Amino acid sequence: MCNTHLTERGDKETVENGNLMMPKFDRDGLIVAVVTDVASGEVLMVGYMNAEALKRTIETGEAWYWSRSRQSYWKKGETSGQIQTVHEILTDCDQDALVLKVSVAGNGATCHVGYRSCFYRKTVKNGDGAVHLERVETERVYDPDEVYGKS
Repeated sequence: MCNTHLTERGDKETVENGNLMMPKFDRDGLIVAVVTDVASGEVLMVGYMNAEALKRTIETGEAWYWSRSRQSYWKKGETSGQIQTVHEILTDCDQDALVLKVSVAGNGATCHVGYRSCFYRKTVKNGDGAVHLERVETERVYDPDEVYGKS
């Protein structure tokens, strides 16, 4: 589908210090993509890309992912209107993880359960050692049941 070409993996020096994009995909052909808000730096979600999803993202400037559960490509926001426009893609030193800096269209939500970020809860350890979750986002941007109907 795309005309974008990624470079095959090279030696350690080239991967770590060179200027060629040589992503290291895992045994399933995937690379993790941490998605952040371009303006605030807030972490919005984590997704996975295979080579084609990464190429589509680079070529179109909109975020594409590989759905591990559906075993198919998905363009974030294609049905919800929450399109992620990619402003920058960073890779780590050994090129086995990505950070996408995005702006989100539509209502600005990223999470499919209605919150701005998929990371809307934090872990809290009680005095007795038990761990529970506490919301860091108290309000949903939208109610998915109202938009998509009850599942």
